[in-house]
Amino acid sequence: MVLATNPRAPLNDQHFQVVVIGGGINGVAVARQCARAGKHTLLVEQNDFASGVTSRSTRIIHGGLRYLEHGELDLVRESLRERERLLRERSHLVHPMHFLLLVNETSQRSAMKVRAGLWLYQRMAGKPPSKDSGEMETKRLERALDSGHRWSFFNYEDAQCEFPERLVAEWLMEAVDAGATVRNHTEALAVDVAHGRVRGVLLRDQITGKDARVDAGWVINCSGPWADRVCQRSAIRMAKPMLGGVRGSHIVLPRFPGSPTAAIYTEAVDGRPIFVLPWNDQILVGTTEVADNGDPGKTAPSADEIGYLVRSVAQLFPRAKLSAQSVKHTFAGIRPLPYSTENRPSAVTRRHILHDHADDGVAHMLSVIGGKLTTAASLARECARKIGLNAEEANTMAVGPGPALDPLLDDAVLEIARIGSVSEETARGMVEWHGKRAPDIARMALVSAELRAPICPHTSHVIAEVVEAYRRECAVTLGDVLLRRVPVALGACWSESCSREAALRIGAVLGWSEQTMGTNLENFEMERTGFLRPAGRAVALEAAAD
Repeated sequence: MVLATNPRAPLNDQHFQVVVIGGGINGVAVARQCARAGKHTLLVEQNDFASGVTSRSTRIIHGGLRYLEHGELDLVRESLRERERLLRERSHLVHPMHFLLLVNETSQRSAMKVRAGLWLYQRMAGKPPSKDSGEMETKRLERALDSGHRWSFFNYEDAQCEFPERLVAEWLMEAVDAGATVRNHTEALAVDVAHGRVRGVLLRDQITGKDARVDAGWVINCSGPWADRVCQRSAIRMAKPMLGGVRGSHIVLPRFPGSPTAAIYTEAVDGRPIFVLPWNDQILVGTTEVADNGDPGKTAPSADEIGYLVRSVAQLFPRAKLSAQSVKHTFAGIRPLPYSTENRPSAVTRRHILHDHADDGVAHMLSVIGGKLTTAASLARECARKIGLNAEEANTMAVGPGPALDPLLDDAVLEIARIGSVSEETARGMVEWHGKRAPDIARMALVSAELRAPICPHTSHVIAEVVEAYRRECAVTLGDVLLRRVPVALGACWSESCSREAALRIGAVLGWSEQTMGTNLENFEMERTGFLRPAGRAVALEAAAD
């Protein structure tokens, strides 16, 4: 069975009322908001949507308990409000998560200070303290933690979005459904400025190599850590940089004896707050804060950062005997924080800033600085209002027609299994990753055994989900699919043999030639290892440099 994917129409000489540069969660949210307000909107992303900072985050949707330390109460209120909105509207992707905050007698934060902060945090959230004290998990952790310390445990609730890439994919489809034109793998070479106002954007399609120019009424620069570079390439002069990049690195560990089933918020070896989180059947540990103004596309965790995170989690769980060799892989991203002369990155505000370039002699251009997963939708509403649009807070629930699907409802899963003639496990995976699009994907799967086949032997996700990614979700490359639209390649069991098997099965359905399949597979492996870096590579490179 051979299925064709959609070609990309040329953009040259088209006029758009709004051009958004950058397809991370902020850029996609802004494009969706502008398109819903009736504006002819173009969204361009130099790589793939959600492939930058969005995919390199700690993957939690939280109110920002640590922001209380810095007195950013408005940011905490905004974050808590948006957290509840996401829990309500995207319940298949954003899940409540039980957190345990741990301190001991050596911690920089006293138990009294933590208790007061949590009381304020819960009051601001409008929720009483959780009645579920997590006693079983607390007792289990007490046995696993370093017995040489006197530990205090504090319970609170926040949320996790295991796959923000999927949230971006849903918002992207909603932007397209509202009339937006979207292009990944399309670089904004420069903003065209004439007579003190933006006139258009020069673009290059990275797939075809062809250049184009589009007219623009407004340009919104949501390129994250690339924001200053966009301005430099466009000869927009500013008195000082907008950004002060801060690298955040993470390590991913396999589950180990005593590993937590609740999220842990505690202090690293130097007293900085870190998270130890169950994620995707693995353990995610992060993050660091290291000044980094280099190329955001080439950033990588240093051996020092990896060692720092390993030591921090190893001191919590000494019986697990964790070392750098325990790390499955690492990843890093540059937080696009506002430029500051403050020496401590942790003291720089996490609030987003909208920089109006009219102050730099360029009207009708905004740059978005900062922002985070939790507040992307509220940032988009603020941005829309800034350019004179009506920014309603729409309640969309989930993508597609019909009632919302709750992945915890067995009846919904059974119905999807019946529609697609797939297993309950496959049906549950469809609901968890695709929400209300799951019935459509299930109907596609019913067409043939090839579409119902698993992507690789270790997953219940099927080829029909891949076809949906190419047809409806703007996927262009194999990496777009397996790392972001149907992110099975982030799983604990994925290997090079899985990549080969997935390419063979996908290629058979999409009609790839042997050469096309080989090129797709080679490019995918390069992208995956460039993102999820083996810890040994960083350690070896550091040693070689010494």
